[in-house]
Amino acid sequence: MQTIAEILEAAKAAGSIGAAGAAWQAAEDGTGLEAVRHRMHQTLAVMRDSIKDGLNPSLRSVSGKVGGQAALMNTAAQLPRFGMLSKACAYALAVAESNACMGKIVAAPTAGSCGILPGVLFAAQEEHGYGDDALVDALFCAAAIGRVIALQATISGAEGGCQAECGAAAGMAAAALCQLYGGASEQAAHACAFALMNSLGLVCDPVHGLVEIPCVYRNVGGAAQAMAAAQLAISGVPCPIPCDEMILTMKDIGDAMPQSLRETGDGGCAACPSMCGRG
Repeated sequence: MQTIAEILEAAKAAGSIGAAGAAWQAAEDGTGLEAVRHRMHQTLAVMRDSIKDGLNPSLRSVSGKVGGQAALMNTAAQLPRFGMLSKACAYALAVAESNACMGKIVAAPTAGSCGILPGVLFAAQEEHGYGDDALVDALFCAAAIGRVIALQATISGAEGGCQAECGAAAGMAAAALCQLYGGASEQAAHACAFALMNSLGLVCDPVHGLVEIPCVYRNVGGAAQAMAAAQLAISGVPCPIPCDEMILTMKDIGDAMPQSLRETGDGGCAACPSMCGRG
């Protein structure tokens, strides 16, 4: 399965993108479906722990630039006027901060975008009561989508900008959330396409070369993008551009992006005077 179209075809027989992804992985590994699902449950457990670790209010990165913000956001998310979006954003930030502070995370698909998928899925679980098996199914959906993005384009910020990291993660999370909500496989593909569309051109500009600023905050934005994209698709709104075309468009934009905006530290946020000691 190297294209979204091929994934959708496989999902017709399997019942969902997640089921098709799990079956493909089991066949690829030769270990059986039970074994690959067990491994994905272990992955889910690491994601859960990384949220817990990242919500520690005393957490600080070596540079001191990030840490503790997720705890503040999570406290605010408990107020009655906030809902699932606030939780997803707080959890996404928590995982990203945990990564910046050398904690154990799951690259989903990269370390720089590690908070988006778990943030969205665990917020949905807390809000709606989904079981871990349902989240594992959603993770297989995300994995299948992410594999296609990696094969057809890139998931490297140095190669394609942050659209290839946080954009890809948002697309994976949008598709996973759509499946979790009971959407059709085609709707999950539309959700991914919308998330990618809304992330096109996002540059990779880490300050001082650290996966901290603006990286951790882009995980928050990516979680919001994923939820909005899933909402569009699950409402019955189709993306006017097929997901496979959107992935290739992201690649074209990444190829055209100046080197200064692809993880060199020479442009974007990294070049702001306040970040370079000139402010």
